Amino acid sequence: MVASAPAGSSPGAARQHRLRAWMLEGLADMAKHHPGPHAGPQSAHRGQRWWRVMCLTGVDYFSTLGYQPGIAALAAGLLSPIATIVLVIVTLAGALPVYRRVAKESPHGQGSIAMLERLLSFWKGKLFVLTLLGFAATDFLITITLSAADASTHLVENPHVSSALHNGQLVITLILIALLGAVFLKGFLEAIGVAVVLVGLYLALNVAVVVAGLWHVATAPHVVADWSHALTTEHGSPLAMVGVALLVFPKLALGLSGFETGVAVMPHIEGDPGDTEERPTGRIRGAKKLLTTSAVIMSVFLIVTSLITTLLIPADAFKPGGEANGRALAYLAHEYLGSAFGTVYDVSTIAILWFAGASAMAGLLNLMPQYLPRYGMAPHWARAVRPMVLVFTLVAFLVTWIFNADVDAQGGAYATGVLVLISSAAIAVTIAARRARERGWTTGFAVISLVFLYTTIANVIERPDGVKIGACFIAGIILLSFLSRLARAFELRVTSVVLDTMAERFIRDIAHRKIRFIANEPDQRDLAEYRDKLQQIRTDNDIPVDDDFIFVEVTVGDPSEFESELRVRGEVMHGRYRVLCLESSTISNALAALLLHARDLTGALPHIYFEWTEGSPFAQFLRFFLFGQGEVAPVTREVLREAEPDRDRRPRVHVG
Repeated sequence: MVASAPAGSSPGAARQHRLRAWMLEGLADMAKHHPGPHAGPQSAHRGQRWWRVMCLTGVDYFSTLGYQPGIAALAAGLLSPIATIVLVIVTLAGALPVYRRVAKESPHGQGSIAMLERLLSFWKGKLFVLTLLGFAATDFLITITLSAADASTHLVENPHVSSALHNGQLVITLILIALLGAVFLKGFLEAIGVAVVLVGLYLALNVAVVVAGLWHVATAPHVVADWSHALTTEHGSPLAMVGVALLVFPKLALGLSGFETGVAVMPHIEGDPGDTEERPTGRIRGAKKLLTTSAVIMSVFLIVTSLITTLLIPADAFKPGGEANGRALAYLAHEYLGSAFGTVYDVSTIAILWFAGASAMAGLLNLMPQYLPRYGMAPHWARAVRPMVLVFTLVAFLVTWIFNADVDAQGGAYATGVLVLISSAAIAVTIAARRARERGWTTGFAVISLVFLYTTIANVIERPDGVKIGACFIAGIILLSFLSRLARAFELRVTSVVLDTMAERFIRDIAHRKIRFIANEPDQRDLAEYRDKLQQIRTDNDIPVDDDFIFVEVTVGDPSEFESELRVRGEVMHGRYRVLCLESSTISNALAALLLHARDLTGALPHIYFEWTEGSPFAQFLRFFLFGQGEVAPVTREVLREAEPDRDRRPRVHVG
């Protein structure tokens, strides 16, 4: 529900309040809420039918028909159909099994990144995830910009408008990206509705083009004979043909795009009524149907279109500047079905290429908020859809301007992002199968991993610019993430405080007098440690002997974690000293959360006593930022100051 503006506010302030409420509406993800760990059965099955979500990913996957036959013809020449068959085999026997396993292992949309995140902990795990997110951002954002640029290319090269729109490709691309962002600002359901219409229309028109192409091949049998003769003359034996097809396969790797987004939008697939977030069986089944159906449809189209374009289009027409360059099926549509149908086909191609960025935008909106805010590496508003839509749209504007809306210039980065993510997925499922002691699947997935690693390396060697662009995205994400974490370092960062029975009894008992805590760094935990610490605190702060104290000890777990629940356990040490034991990613934030919780629980104002820590203030801050320790006293006070602006209600910090 959108909050109303405060009474008595000015019209301008009211408008600003409504705009802010609209921008932050649906904080969590697109059109639906990610339930917590205790969500009921009804929380996980809301969503869209799997075939509707397939259309959202299909605008990316199926739109590659607009340029994939041309890429295959340029890369493999007469071998294009055979090379495409190799691509289809890799798709159905490699990528499809991998991502069906990813859907099972990571059903909340994080994909292989979540699977690999579990293998590493501490900062090395976070840096590894940020690197993969950089490649994911490369894949998804370049999908948005490249598809929009390709759509504008089809528009500019249409014979009816080419003279009027000449040299306007950059402006047209920016307009298309802005329109895509506007659809997502409107709402996620609208995006799916548009995708269903575009995919249905585009596939129907492609069926018409394929049927027309096959008819002309059937009525001109010499075409097949001429192609077969030329193929044998050029390559000799069938074995040589297969070898060359395998060598050129990495150049056709763009035909594998769409699997990562298919997994990324899984949270929007409707599940069974009994699904829970821990066991979303219906969602997983729907995702597997989505992946399998789209892969089979695409494989059939790839084989048939590569055949008819190779047989019916002159080789020179595929080259840069040729009539079929980047638009082979559009060329056949105009050639065999007339100018009117060809124009309709062009319009549908432009529309689906423009909206191909929708699946990428959906993937970004689902993926990034699941990691960066949780790591403390993005502002709170990064969990909301509309602000992130604006951010991604502006970044897409920048990328388009840098590359001047050039499709070829962005192709290397796109292929690199796609292949790195597919390779990481293959490695992740190999590890998962090995841990499950599934020898057959482990061997199969290991072979698939090698195939994708070879493809990735070959692509990087041929087009190193893709790695350079990906490195820029990675560097940008890491830099912005650490700046955000630095800015949020003094947040409370504790989602909830849970006291055990003993700890709650300690706090309620001492609240009858004055709540005094002593922050103690646990060492030997022997009698002398607590006795000497207590005596030092009394002496430094001139506190009477009969005043009561409770020791507080924080054990640092994973300092790279940002938010966590704080569990407090009460102990009696050596029969006389009461100790509250905490485990957290940072000492200062945990102590501040405990103090505020004790205040709210008892209504009394707690006091906490520290010793100064020796060492450089800058070095101590780095220890706090990276390892959750450092100079605890001033940081605890700063966290309290940010969390409680009222000085009269702020717990007291004493340092001696």
